[in-house]
Amino acid sequence: MSRRIKIALALAALGLLHAAIALAGWLAPYGFAEQRREYPYAPPTKVHFTDRAGHFQLRPFVYAIEPDGEGSYREDRTRAFPLRLGVRGRLFGVDEPGVIFPLGTDSVGRDVFSRLLYGGRVSLLTGLAATLLSLALGVAFGVFAGYFGGWPDRLLMRGAELAMALPWLYLLLAVRAFLPLHITTLQAFALLIAIIGGIGWVRPARLVRGVVLSGRERGYVEAARGFGASHAYLIRRHILPMTFPVALTQATVLIPQYVLAEVALSFLGLGVSEPVPSWGNMLAEASQYHAIVSHAWMLAPGLALAPVLLGYLLLADALEER
Repeated sequence: MSRRIKIALALAALGLLHAAIALAGWLAPYGFAEQRREYPYAPPTKVHFTDRAGHFQLRPFVYAIEPDGEGSYREDRTRAFPLRLGVRGRLFGVDEPGVIFPLGTDSVGRDVFSRLLYGGRVSLLTGLAATLLSLALGVAFGVFAGYFGGWPDRLLMRGAELAMALPWLYLLLAVRAFLPLHITTLQAFALLIAIIGGIGWVRPARLVRGVVLSGRERGYVEAARGFGASHAYLIRRHILPMTFPVALTQATVLIPQYVLAEVALSFLGLGVSEPVPSWGNMLAEASQYHAIVSHAWMLAPGLALAPVLLGYLLLADALEER
């Protein structure tokens, strides 16, 4: 497979995924906190195209569901609800009292598909924001250390080695211990970005430093310096553009890593908490044995991670080849 095809496929897949998550408020049939307690652990709703007599219907429909008294559900085939577009300002849905759960429900009757889309906003935005923070710090420190050298270089590189040695999970636990017991969703989100992004600047900084050490000795940089160009001009005009390919490649590598970090931290209860969904705290409920055995649809957030990670890794591989 050629490099261009790889990049095109990765960008198309990532574009569709990010667009779907960004449009969660329109694509999701329900709100992320909307509960229907009469339907705990309801299985994914079956969409039908043929009626009870076997006749094909142009408009797909769903049957009403009701508990069977044995912990499962059965369809009530005397009540059918056609699938409609533009229901309650959302892309699709059914009229009340019908319900549609494309990926089933959780323990309190919340639609897993809707929460998956809304939760992707938290997980992906954390990865993107933490990557921007890491790259901003990494490029700034790497350029400063590589361009000026001397004691700034030694100080920053020793600081980088110290940051690499710090266990970021324990650091997050220590920071969390100093905060109030109950923090808002926004505070938890900011904490995740600060810790993940603040620790991750080391690798980009070391790579950028290597590029700058080589670039500052190039002929056109030396010529500009000989004509009296200032440090600010040389960095802005000649040095920074050299770092852009490294920063772009690092972004495609760091984003999936940071998305996984958010999922892991929220799974452990250190990230965004209920009722706001993220893929991590959704998987926390799926960690219960009965949920995995009897309600496999609760693992949907874990499956959603696969195309996101593969898309970014494919893009990173193509950019590294280039």
